[in-house]
Amino acid sequence: MADEPAGRKILSFLKGTGGEPSRLWIAGAALVLVILSFRSCASIEAGQVAVRINNITGSTEVITQPGLILKLPGIHNVYLLDSSPQTFHLRGTENKSVLEGKELNVRASDGSSFAFNDTTLLFRAIPSSADETLRDSGLDHAYYEWMLPYARAILRDEFGRESTISVSNPTSFAAAEQRARTRLNKTLGAHGIEITSIVTPRPRFSAEYENLIESRNQTENQLAVIDSELQRAKTERDRKLAEVERDQNKVIQTKRAELESQLATAWTQQTQTHREVDTYKIEKLASGQAQRSASKSTSEQLKGQLQAEYESRKAEIDAFRNQPVERVMERLGERLKGVTIDIQPFRNDGNPQRVQLENVGGAK
Repeated sequence: MADEPAGRKILSFLKGTGGEPSRLWIAGAALVLVILSFRSCASIEAGQVAVRINNITGSTEVITQPGLILKLPGIHNVYLLDSSPQTFHLRGTENKSVLEGKELNVRASDGSSFAFNDTTLLFRAIPSSADETLRDSGLDHAYYEWMLPYARAILRDEFGRESTISVSNPTSFAAAEQRARTRLNKTLGAHGIEITSIVTPRPRFSAEYENLIESRNQTENQLAVIDSELQRAKTERDRKLAEVERDQNKVIQTKRAELESQLATAWTQQTQTHREVDTYKIEKLASGQAQRSASKSTSEQLKGQLQAEYESRKAEIDAFRNQPVERVMERLGERLKGVTIDIQPFRNDGNPQRVQLENVGGAK
């Protein structure tokens, strides 16, 4: 009985009293408003991207900021796409899922084959291209389907460009990985997918080839040791050459100092010699000039004497020339005094006899 008045009071409160409007409509409206508010909002978590499509205009909007976004019922459709990093594997003997295919087998450029036990690709949906990814691939994780065919084909092509020798070289192997990543991003980028990393183990060859690789590695280690010894020997050689050069530089510097000292002495001696030569030259020139002057004076005197004697002789000759023949013969006799003349008769025949002239006495 006590409950009936309470129930009537609640019912009368909801229906309203005294002509007031029914509060039941107000509660219903509030409930509808709350339901519409929840249905008009969508939540974006970290690692997700939303694509909001306007059903009236057909435009699309990509929203990458986490939080609540407005979604008007009947006007907007909002689709969420996972853009967090994903992992794709190529391992095992068979395909297990869209994110795990069988191991990668490669035919090398030299005709041999090798395989990778576990090839891992890290990828994600490109947030800014989420609308294209959604339009091209579909909802949710449908874009995973692009990974298996493209990854296997491109990795096999790029690693197949290498030979079994170059693929074992870390530098060539890294270049092949970079080429594969570039091609994958170019191809998968058209579908809104980005490859962020490629992780490949060491290639697996046949047992015989593995043994050859091990042998080659040992040889390379020996070569590394030899190279180290060569480098050490080169360092030791450079050190000894530096020591020899240093010692020889000392010898050269000492010898140069000695030679420069000798050169300075020689220059001094040369200067002194030039000075002495100049002095001697001056003295000799002065002495020669004096002797020349004296000789010239003497020659002038002798010239005068000779001229006087010449004139005297000439006068005598002229006087002798004018004398009679008898006087000349007398003088000739004086000159030929003491001279014996042997005169032989002359005859004109083809065999002339000897004629001898002898000087007797001191006549000339």
